[in-house]
Amino acid sequence: MDIAHRVKMNEPLEELLAGCIRGDRICQKELYQKYYGKMMAVCYRYTNNREDARDIFHIGIMKVFKNLHNYQPSSSLDSWIRRIMINTAIDHYRKHKKHNNETDLEYASNTPMNSHIVEQMSADEILKLVQRLSPGYRAVFNLYVIDGFTHKEIGEKLNISEGTSKSNLSKARAKLQTWICEEHDATHRLRRTKEER
Repeated sequence: MDIAHRVKMNEPLEELLAGCIRGDRICQKELYQKYYGKMMAVCYRYTNNREDARDIFHIGIMKVFKNLHNYQPSSSLDSWIRRIMINTAIDHYRKHKKHNNETDLEYASNTPMNSHIVEQMSADEILKLVQRLSPGYRAVFNLYVIDGFTHKEIGEKLNISEGTSKSNLSKARAKLQTWICEEHDATHRLRRTKEER
């Protein structure tokens, strides 16, 4: 690592942002690396594969560089970048909406779910189940449950009614509930089989 890069790594945030606005490649690389992991996780929640998540992140980070001069330091940079990534993910969803097959719109079973089951699951296991949802369900679930948008805001973002947003959230939760119970039952059966051997 050269001296110039080490100096850049230790710069205060304001100087780093000023460098990015000037088009300084080292500063841009630093900001990119600083937010890659955190924002890729946001993008990945809205897709079901890493390639799409990476595409969303790269489009989003270009928007960040392009609009950085509009950022107000009075607000959190993390929140500002996160909002850009979410909006980019929604743009990606809308662009591909006509190709999304919503054939899984049937209601999932009303199997009661024990919260103890969810507590035993890792974040990766839960994410994998969320990614199995259809794109429309996944978008509503992420926007409402994780990113804190209202159904009115979700309706505006996805061009659907508030009622459709509520319905999709309810169906997404029901599906996740069913899948979580199925995963638990399968794990329990496997453990029992091993114990019987």
